[in-house]
Amino acid sequence: MKAQDSAIATAGVAVPTTDARRGTALAFLGVLAFSGSFPATVYAMDGFDPWLVAIGRALIAGVVAVICLKAARLPLIPPNPRPYLFISLGVVFGFPVFSGLALDLGASTAHAAVVTGLLPAATAACAVLRAGERPRPLFWAACATGAVAITAFTLTRGGSGAAWPDLLLAGALISAAIGYTEGATLARTTPGWQVISYALVLSLPVTAPVTAVLALTTPVTPGPASLAGLAYAGLISMFLGFFPWYAGLARGGIARAGQTQLTQPLLTLVWAWFLMGERYGPATVAAALAVLVCVAITQRART
Repeated sequence: MKAQDSAIATAGVAVPTTDARRGTALAFLGVLAFSGSFPATVYAMDGFDPWLVAIGRALIAGVVAVICLKAARLPLIPPNPRPYLFISLGVVFGFPVFSGLALDLGASTAHAAVVTGLLPAATAACAVLRAGERPRPLFWAACATGAVAITAFTLTRGGSGAAWPDLLLAGALISAAIGYTEGATLARTTPGWQVISYALVLSLPVTAPVTAVLALTTPVTPGPASLAGLAYAGLISMFLGFFPWYAGLARGGIARAGQTQLTQPLLTLVWAWFLMGERYGPATVAAALAVLVCVAITQRART
């Protein structure tokens, strides 16, 4: 019944209130874990090369995934690996690499949080395209308005080096949206922890040798802060955060539980202020709130 309810919810039909609330709560735990990704990445890059952080975090998570699958006496390779490869390209490689390089090139944590604030809308758009739905014009109008708000923010924030970081952040946004959509689809019939575990294990033939080469050829000056940041990025952002996230989407439905991701940019701003002392002006807060409103509209108008 639970799998059936989840499938119905994803199709746009109401699910039982209890399941919906549990799904929303689980999804929020995932968002809370993801909201610390940018600060953790910045800390990790104090002692490690950006490429090493992006790929190394996936290796850390992949090793833990192997242990978990073995402990559960499950095969290391899923029966149909193809959809898991799309998840790997999106959330194992795409998002960490693009976002890490953007932060290394000068994008602040606050700026990255605002630009990627369109992620819920992008995820909804990918789900619409993949499921063949026909959303109302209000959906596309809200997406366009959010894109305009982000474009205005990036063009007026100043600095000649804004173009490349913003393009990289756009790549991170698209990559995550694809990975989230594929993962949410699989999570209807497969537990969320297995979905991300299989994606990570399938990535090991790439992440293991590349991490080894980068560790030998790039400067490595680990300290307590950089090690803590890398550990968080590998264990929480790349692995454990997906447990409640995919489970929440499967139980509460993408349209309902996915709304919790609206809080991620604001949570990231709080972490950046609390942990890193970042300061941001009214324009950053206004852009974040504008994106939040636009994405909220897309979530309500997506079906």
